[in-house]
Amino acid sequence: MEIQNIDHLGIVAGIIDAIGLVEIINELIGEEKGEKVSPGRVVKAMILNGLGFVSKPLYMFPKYFETIACEHLIGAGVKPEYLNDDKLGRVMDKLFIKGLDTIFFIIALKAAQKFGVSLLSSHLDSSSMHVHGEYNTSLPEVIFENKQTENIQYSEEIAVKSPTEITITYGYSRDHRPDLKQFIIELICSGDGDIPIFLKLASGNQSDSSCFGKIAVEYQKQLEVNSLIVADCALYTESNLKLMSDLRWLCRVPLSIKAAHSLISTLPELEFLDSQIPGYKLTSTTVNYAGIEQRWLVVQSQERRESDLRKLSQKITKAESKAVQELKKLSQEKFACEADAIKALSKLSKQFKYHLIQERKVTEIKSNKKDNPAGRSYQISATVSQNESKINTEVLSAGRFIIATNILESNELSHDLMLSEYKAQQSCERGFAFLKDPLFFADSIFLKSPERIESLGMIMGLCLLVYTLAQRQIRAALKDSQSTIKNQLGKPTDRPTLRWIFQCFQSIHLVKLNQEIHISNSTQDRDFILNLLPNDCLGYYKKAT
Repeated sequence: MEIQNIDHLGIVAGIIDAIGLVEIINELIGEEKGEKVSPGRVVKAMILNGLGFVSKPLYMFPKYFETIACEHLIGAGVKPEYLNDDKLGRVMDKLFIKGLDTIFFIIALKAAQKFGVSLLSSHLDSSSMHVHGEYNTSLPEVIFENKQTENIQYSEEIAVKSPTEITITYGYSRDHRPDLKQFIIELICSGDGDIPIFLKLASGNQSDSSCFGKIAVEYQKQLEVNSLIVADCALYTESNLKLMSDLRWLCRVPLSIKAAHSLISTLPELEFLDSQIPGYKLTSTTVNYAGIEQRWLVVQSQERRESDLRKLSQKITKAESKAVQELKKLSQEKFACEADAIKALSKLSKQFKYHLIQERKVTEIKSNKKDNPAGRSYQISATVSQNESKINTEVLSAGRFIIATNILESNELSHDLMLSEYKAQQSCERGFAFLKDPLFFADSIFLKSPERIESLGMIMGLCLLVYTLAQRQIRAALKDSQSTIKNQLGKPTDRPTLRWIFQCFQSIHLVKLNQEIHISNSTQDRDFILNLLPNDCLGYYKKAT
């Protein structure tokens, strides 16, 4: 008897098959004559490893597959020993040379079409991933023939030269690890199901505002759909807005812009109307910025307003205590003349953010001629009071922010839909959280060259693609059938996480006995879940002989 694990990996393998990922990879980078495992199957194996949620780094790759039903999940004739680090490295180098972002986009776009993912809105964001060690480029420049593959259509021609590697270096760390070198992951996800459609790695010191506009334009050129590009305030710069003049966009306006700060701090409460989204109030105005006519939606969040007001109260109390202490310290100093005393008090008052100087008084003090030849000195006394004008301005702006779009007509994009699309910006954040999960195989990046790190980044993106597609598929099927499954607490839900689904598929084995093959531990609940997924997934859990 021989027993091998399948667990949840049949779902992962089925989604990969449904996309046609193995065939796409093989067609893009080619197969070598006589090789035991094709590049597409190597990538499939890496995705299975990445979504295995076990701590198995890439150099233990063959060891990981010793207990896994390798041939059953990856393909006939694929042995664990074939998936060694040399084979993985060669495939990763080929992926890099061919163009990682192009490969990812082709696969993701085909997946979106296959699973009916809407691309009417696309969410752009970036995050950093820290690394350890030194990194040197190792691959030579490669020149390609300028031709297209037979079955896969590109919106643009293949690049003549191989891409250049990113720079692994220090930069602003979203992981709060400024002591480590890093690279940047730029990601665009669909508003429908958080599906990653565009993924690109960049040098660790690249700023979002310098590249977001170019990414949005590059992305839109390759899409047949006129997608609404949604991003945070890094997109809102004069150069980016001019660059995106032909695109539909929506993003947050940075309050460092004077017009934006003035607007949120002067709008009276009466001008806001309740949103259909609970806890929000809205008002809008038309603005011309960077020579572009646009609609600014001023949003007031009740929850955030309460939080901001609590913090403001704490700041005022702390500032008042500090102001009283500084004023007391100043009142004990002696000045040679009245003008010096007044000047010192004026200098101190400029440091106060929420308070004003009141009841100012300069007192002349007679002193010993030995200590002071002039025979007199001056001391100052005063009190502090709250700067009501400054405080009222901050009270008025509490909980407010601005979303801008170049879609001027509200019947084309309503105020509520603007807010809803911006709130869906969390789709990218959820993607980054997934990629940085401690159980994910890229938690500690240890590869020896920037090219390999970039290739691994693309594989990580493919893992996210497979994960989000399966999760979206299950949720959509449950909603359409008005069905539920039990969550971790035993309560019915129609929005389970795929991680929970994976846990439900633990201890499923491929059993070989007397030349017969069986799948163990099939249950009614598991069969119900499998019927929510594509038939490609079901095939890995069918009993066979």
